[in-house]
Amino acid sequence: MTASTSLQAGTASKDVPFLLRFRNIGVFAVLFILVIGAAIFTPKHTFIGEANITTLLALGSEFGVIALGVGMLMVAGEFDLSVGSVLVFCAFIYVVVLEAVGNPFLSAVVTLICGALLGALNGIIVVRGRIVSFVATLGAMLSWRGLSEILSGGVVRTVPLKPESAFVQLLTGKIGGVLPAQFIWFVFLAIIFYFVLNRGRFGNWIYSTGDNVHAARAMGIRTGTVKIICFTIVGALSAFAALLQTTRLTAFSVHMGEGWELRAVAAAVVGGVSLQGGRGSMVGIFLGALIIIVVDNMISQLRLAYEWTFIVFGIVIMASVLLDLWIERRIQRVS
Repeated sequence: MTASTSLQAGTASKDVPFLLRFRNIGVFAVLFILVIGAAIFTPKHTFIGEANITTLLALGSEFGVIALGVGMLMVAGEFDLSVGSVLVFCAFIYVVVLEAVGNPFLSAVVTLICGALLGALNGIIVVRGRIVSFVATLGAMLSWRGLSEILSGGVVRTVPLKPESAFVQLLTGKIGGVLPAQFIWFVFLAIIFYFVLNRGRFGNWIYSTGDNVHAARAMGIRTGTVKIICFTIVGALSAFAALLQTTRLTAFSVHMGEGWELRAVAAAVVGGVSLQGGRGSMVGIFLGALIIIVVDNMISQLRLAYEWTFIVFGIVIMASVLLDLWIERRIQRVS
């Protein structure tokens, strides 16, 4: 590197704001401020109560698991708006299979395979059919939820599980009587996908595919296969979230997972994932999911009307998109 090149690089580095170069720090700062604000302003400081924290980590982690997959798919340059519907359909499959065979572990395996197949189907339709993922998965969202309502008759069905069973404890038990198993699964999966994105060849393929699909193909990367695998992972994670939620509730409802599609997208964008693909990190996605979880819980703790949830998440999504566009322009201006 020449002296002039080094000087230019140094100048460019200085021109880019600190939080632009280390955006995860900014995401963590937002999360920290939200937690402090919630702790101060919720009535009687109930947000930091043990009961609420336990509930927040248990329920929020079920959503967070899906957000991890959606975020990784967005890095590859695609969207999946069907995650909530895949969740409810897989939950129905789980209940039906469990009633038939009586073995929760076997039923769970069938459910995970079902979710993976539905995700792979989305990927094949998008890649082979050359349909925009937003449109393709929007159709899947309506189809799978509608099919779930038809097959179930819209009736709530109880799940024959014993609270003290090994299966229930594995998925929804409490470590030390306090820490929910769902949160352990959330963290565990985040660590796995961190290594997938940052320490493996497949992660490089994901970033390359999302950044410039034509250049990735020129380098010999099978971009279509990469996208189908990412869709498959999202489907499997949606099925896993269905297992977590159904086991916790010991019941099935057609309203499970409603609205999780856009919340998962919001979590990824808040966490620094570019809407255009090719940029983002698993740490940021994990923190972004926690931000959405905290905001949702804070609205509940403040006893605001449910309608406020739509307003808040709408603002979060719009603000995140504007921030993403601002960052892209600053980076392009500096480079």
